[in-house]
Amino acid sequence: MARSSVHIAALIATSLACSASADELVPYRIVGDGIPQSLTGAPGDAARGRALVLARTTTCILCHSGPFPETRFQGDLAPDLSGAGNRWSASQLRLRLVDAARFNPDTIMPSYYRNDGLVRVGRNFAGKPILSAAEIEDIVAFLATLRD
Repeated sequence: MARSSVHIAALIATSLACSASADELVPYRIVGDGIPQSLTGAPGDAARGRALVLARTTTCILCHSGPFPETRFQGDLAPDLSGAGNRWSASQLRLRLVDAARFNPDTIMPSYYRNDGLVRVGRNFAGKPILSAAEIEDIVAFLATLRD
């Protein structure tokens, strides 16, 4: 019994530590026009990435359209995501999500994985990234599947 209590306490502590670090940025290295290494050290999940892309609260579908016939009112402020996996490598997609301003300082696309030097940031996102490293990887995995 005491042994299982220690095990449960360890799981809770690990869980709390993981959630506490969710707002922290993991270091990454830019090579050329991309970030070649996964931010999590593992590939993302394309199914979760698709759900994130279609989430109207924080991500892509607000501004982009794409091959999502079931989704009404897709954005028209940014390029269509159809064929994104043909146009960009996973490395390039990752950098565009992490810090779109690297490609265009005047872009309206948020830098989803930055927490410094940002302007017009919502109170809920001040001082922390909009997406976690795992969410970035999930979206990269999904966008890479969008091929013509």
